[in-house]
Formats: sequence, C-alpha cells, structure tokens
Amino acid sequence: MSIDAEAIADRRRLRRKLSFWRVAGFSGLIAAVAAIGYAAADRAGYGAIQNQIARISIDGVITGNQRLADLMRRVGESSTVSGVVISINSPGGTTTGSEELFRNIRRLAEKKPVVTFVDGTAASGGYITALATDYIVARETAIVGSIGVLFQYPDLTGLMGQIGVKVEAVKSAPLKAEPNPFTPTSPEARAAMQAVVNDTYDWFKNLVRERRRLNEGELSTASTGQVFSGRQAVPLKLIDKIGSERDAVAWLEQEKGVAKDLPIRDWEPRSDRDISIFAMSATMADIFGFERVAEALRRTSAQAEIARLDGLLAVWQPLEK
Repeated sequence: MSIDAEAIADRRRLRRKLSFWRVAGFSGLIAAVAAIGYAAADRAGYGAIQNQIARISIDGVITGNQRLADLMRRVGESSTVSGVVISINSPGGTTTGSEELFRNIRRLAEKKPVVTFVDGTAASGGYITALATDYIVARETAIVGSIGVLFQYPDLTGLMGQIGVKVEAVKSAPLKAEPNPFTPTSPEARAAMQAVVNDTYDWFKNLVRERRRLNEGELSTASTGQVFSGRQAVPLKLIDKIGSERDAVAWLEQEKGVAKDLPIRDWEPRSDRDISIFAMSATMADIFGFERVAEALRRTSAQAEIARLDGLLAVWQPLEK
C-alpha cells in the first residue's frame, strides 16, 4: 500500500508540474504573439499613440516599389508624425526606381519636414534619394556620390562561337533590340546607347546642381563618377554635416520647429514578400551569432539583386578580389 501511495503522490506531483509548464508555455506564447503584433503594428505606424519622428530606411538595391510609395503616403497623412528621417544605406539601383523614390520623398516633404541620414552608403541612386531632402547628415566614414549612369550587358559572342551556336534575328530596323549579347555591338548601336546614357547623366547632374546649389566648377569636380567619404563630401557640398542620426533630428528641431526629444519610430511597408533565401539565411546567422557569415550572405544577396536589374543603372558596384 505504501508503494501505491508513493506512486499516486508521484503522479500527482507530475501532473502539477505538467500543468504548470503548460500554463507557462501558453502564457509565453500569448506574450510572444502580442509582442510580435505590437512590433509589427509599431513598424507599420499603427502602434503610435503619441507624436513621433518617423524613420524610413532605404536599404539595399533600389527598384520601383509601390509598397514604399504607399508607406510614404501613410507617413505624410499621419497626424502623429512631426518629422521624418530618411535613413539610407544603399549602393543605388535602377535610374527609374531612384527617380520614383526621389519624387515620392519630395511629395512627402510637402507635408512633413524631412532630413537625410546616411548610415553607411548613399551612392548613385542612393545619393539621388538623399538629394530629395533639404539637409543631409552622414557619418565620417560613410560613402556618398558616384554621380553617374551605367548601362551594361554581356558579350557572349566568343562563347557562342566556341559552342557552335549562332542566333539569327529578323528586325524591323537595324537598331531594334540593340545592343544584344549574341552579336558584336555595331558603332551605331553603341552611339545610340551612349546618347541615352549621356542624357540620363545630364539629368542626374542637373538634379545635383539644383538640389545642392553647385556652380559648374563644383559640379564638374563632384560628378566624375567616383565615391567620396563623408569627410570628403562636406567641402564638395555633397552633404551638409558630419554626424549621427541625432544630428539629423537636431536639424529638424532647430530649423523646422519639430518638438524636442520625440521618440523615433521605424515605419515599414505593410508587407514585403520579396524575401530572398540569402536574406533569410543572414537573419538566422545573426540570431546564432555568426556575424561574418551573415555579412557575407547579405553581400551575396545584394549582388544577386544587382544582377537581376535591367535597363539604365545608377548603382555603385565595388569589385571584390
């Protein structure tokens, strides 16, 4: 009987432990879901119940993005947003995507005071984005500039000859679908594309001239296509100040009348399904403490995005040995 009594007591203690851990686990799950929901709502702007400064991050390769346009519209319409920091870390992207982003920020600037903080890189299309605000703050070691336009395509004629394949084409005009990777580029095709590149380059330079108030000499020095550090960019008038995000916010407070010490909240697009396997793997590597692996995966993801781009590019592509 004593053995049975001990067994019954053990079972009761086990039930109590199981019940405790079930309740604890369920409570933890509820707390986690609530935290995730609150964070998501906060990033989307729904969690805001007080005046704030909105942070919109422009990271990675720039392409046309309707979700980002919708986000800026919501920020512009929000009664809780007193000012906006555009935080940029981008090598650029397509010229059309950069132009779209520039114009969306200019529309946002009609409703809210906006400032740029370069938190890493604002090159090519990333710098076009920075030009959309009236004041640019960058870190000392940030990369800015790369004012120029690129059109690139592969030349597969040597490979096609080696494998014995020839591509035939029937065209409505000699310059239709030129240049293409399967035939040598004709002087006429090269001249036609150079004219498009030059015209877009002039558009880019005019944007820099108008937004940064440069004379012809200053513009000529700054628009060689090279990148500059934040320290170099100040005397070139490509940025206004070396500093941190706090300095960008201070400009909003001092020059635009934004209340001091407002919280800064991240605003993000409502949904983004274009998540690459590299980006997901980088996030997991970060979670488990493999920072170098995560950084390598992010670089691979960025290069993969650039490789998919089509048309004229305003993108800085440093070569890695």
